[in-house]
Amino acid sequence: MSSFISAGTTSSATEATTIENHLENNGFWPAIQPSDFRETHRLDTTITNARIETALKAAMATVNRVLRHWQQAKVEAGYPTMEALPIPVWQTPEVFNVLYLRAVYSTAHASLLERYADYDATNSGRERSERLQDPADGYRRDAAWAISEIEGRPHSTVELI
Repeated sequence: MSSFISAGTTSSATEATTIENHLENNGFWPAIQPSDFRETHRLDTTITNARIETALKAAMATVNRVLRHWQQAKVEAGYPTMEALPIPVWQTPEVFNVLYLRAVYSTAHASLLERYADYDATNSGRERSERLQDPADGYRRDAAWAISEIEGRPHSTVELI
C-alpha cells in the first residue's frame, strides 16, 4: 500500500501576477489576482501557483459563459464595462465586482477541492474525498448564488421529493 503525501509549506506567499482572460472577458469583467484568491480563501502553497492559475482561468471561463447573455444585454444597453453599470441604490458601490469575484473564486475553490481530495486509494482516502465533497458543493452553491445576484434573479434550491 502506498500513498502520496504532500510536503508543501504553509506560507501564503505567492506571485503577484494578474491573470486576465482577454478572450473571455473582453474587458467587461475585472482581472483576477491569484494572490487575492489565495489569501481570501486561505490556500497555502501546497497548491502550486500553476494549479491556482489553471483553476482560476477555468472558473473565469465557466462564469463568463454563464453570464454571457447578461453581459451582452448590458453592453448593448450602453455599459461597456462592469464599472459603468448603474448600482442599485440599496447596494454597496462595488457589488458587481464582489459578486463576480465570489463566483469565480468559489468555482475555482470547488474545483481545487475536488482535485486535491487525495491520492490515496485506501478507505481513508475515499473517506477524506467524501468529506471534501460537502465543502466543494457549498462553494458551487455560493458561485451559483453570486451569479443569480448579478443577474437579479432570486436564488433558491429546489429538490424533487
